[in-house]
Amino acid sequence: MPAGLRDLTIRQLRSLAALAAGGSITAAAGRVNLTQPAVTQQLRNLQDLAGLPLVQRTTEGMRLTEAGRELLALSQRIEASIATCELSLEALAGRTGGKVSIGAVSTAKYFVPYAIAAFSKLYPKIDIKLAVGNRETIRRAVHDYEMDIAIMGRPPSDVNVEVQLIGDHPHILVASGQHPVASRDVLSLSDLSGEVFITREAGSGTRLLMEGLFEANNLHPRIRMEMGSNETVKQSVIAGLGIAFISAHTVASELDDGRLVILDIDGLPVVRQWFVVRRKDKIMLPPAQAVLDFMSTQGARYLPKLPQLSR
Repeated sequence: MPAGLRDLTIRQLRSLAALAAGGSITAAAGRVNLTQPAVTQQLRNLQDLAGLPLVQRTTEGMRLTEAGRELLALSQRIEASIATCELSLEALAGRTGGKVSIGAVSTAKYFVPYAIAAFSKLYPKIDIKLAVGNRETIRRAVHDYEMDIAIMGRPPSDVNVEVQLIGDHPHILVASGQHPVASRDVLSLSDLSGEVFITREAGSGTRLLMEGLFEANNLHPRIRMEMGSNETVKQSVIAGLGIAFISAHTVASELDDGRLVILDIDGLPVVRQWFVVRRKDKIMLPPAQAVLDFMSTQGARYLPKLPQLSR
């Protein structure tokens, strides 16, 4: 039986986290500034307390067992709580107005910075760190307690989060103004079966939504290119390489100046939503709560203005 996890130490957990990150005792020792024997002893003591093997050797290095991963998750929660406490103490001491870490999926970069700018005018002493990445990067950051809040279209299913609505997020099909389909009247998806598509990479939120749309209509689009960013997709479509299913919020400027046109497709746009999410078990200090409240009540004001979209 376990001797009692209540007797574990931060140094033991940090040694375990360093081993998980580095894959070896040598790498772990360098990360926590201890000798290799000291790291080995820390891990042995932690394993005695847990009463279960925490590490296994593989051909690819040392890996955590299921029990080890449970303690790693505990370590992440404790480190997040320590960081939160530090911020709270700084705020109580009057040394700072607070710091907030925000994550946003890449498609949200077309409105989130404007919302943050407006918030910063109201709360100039709150420092905001914004990280933009693909959905998996932001999901992992929320999972690992690295973000106070995140802006995304599909809240993570493997994390217990609180979700608040920002506003609608329409998705459309676009082409360059010179593309042959651009001048045609109302189309159906089947009319595009012979066209080539420029898409986001497999696994992106936009790609998954597009695939679901075509599968529901028993169609298989001809994909010419896969791109890792909305900007590259847009430029490729403008160049006439194909058409694209894309977030309307990413192409507001190009629609306004005529470089892109919306294809009038029966059943489009597909409308999803933007959400602001936070991990329920992560302590929310007043600065982070202020950002959360602002995004949920005022965030829709900063969504890109779009032409009238039929449904």
